Amino acid sequence: MARPVTPVRGRPPVALTIAGTDSGGGAGAAADLKVFEAHGVWGTCAVTAVTAQNTVGVHAVAVVPTDVVVAQIEAVAGDIGVDAAKTGMLATAELAAAVAAAVRRFGLAPLVVDPVLVSKHGDSLLADDAVAAVREHLLPVATVVTPNLPEAARLVGFPVEDRRAMEAAAHELVRLGAGSALVKGGHLRGPTSPDCLVVAGGSAPVWIEGQRLPGRHTHGTGCVLSAALCAGLARGATVVDAAHAAAAFVRRAIAAGLELGAGVGPVKP
Repeated sequence: MARPVTPVRGRPPVALTIAGTDSGGGAGAAADLKVFEAHGVWGTCAVTAVTAQNTVGVHAVAVVPTDVVVAQIEAVAGDIGVDAAKTGMLATAELAAAVAAAVRRFGLAPLVVDPVLVSKHGDSLLADDAVAAVREHLLPVATVVTPNLPEAARLVGFPVEDRRAMEAAAHELVRLGAGSALVKGGHLRGPTSPDCLVVAGGSAPVWIEGQRLPGRHTHGTGCVLSAALCAGLARGATVVDAAHAAAAFVRRAIAAGLELGAGVGPVKP
């Protein structure tokens, strides 16, 4: 069991990322920690999987044993304390269920769930049976879930290809237990890339509008957005305010995308 944490006067906000690594540094825990630092938040991590990855693709994956992942979470929560947490790559159903149990056990809230299913290069990062585990175990403990359109479609079980479907998917994710759902519109066709935020008990969806930015360097956008949202929550922002700020942060990171490697380069948080 984690021992009680005595608050330390003057300590910075602390965020915990529960995610896989990206050896290229553009996504996963590496990107999350960069985002936390950019927001003045102390970043901590529980590594769930190690990937051999670069701008071209994912070349190998090793899943960290579940007990080691939970031990990392306990080590941080029991000593340092956590003001907000986020999940990324969880790889297996067993790991997704164990992380959800650890979230409850250690009272990790607010929690951002980024349901990472595939990499930017199209490589699968979540086993098929783990999607059901995310739906069953993680959504009910999520303060906000942040799927893109393909991820939202797999979670809710119907196509999500336009604004109407985005709104329906966000409502369904909240019905499944999430405190709020931010469905990202980056996969929509057209010159804009809107995100749809639905908050449980809210009066109406909040649309966060944005122009589509040119350029091929978009690796890590989902991680950067969810990490920026987590950092905002760790600093005490509301979900709506944190979502608006995170979307603006991602747009700046895309505009500053780096010319690294031969494939899809990373955004610059």
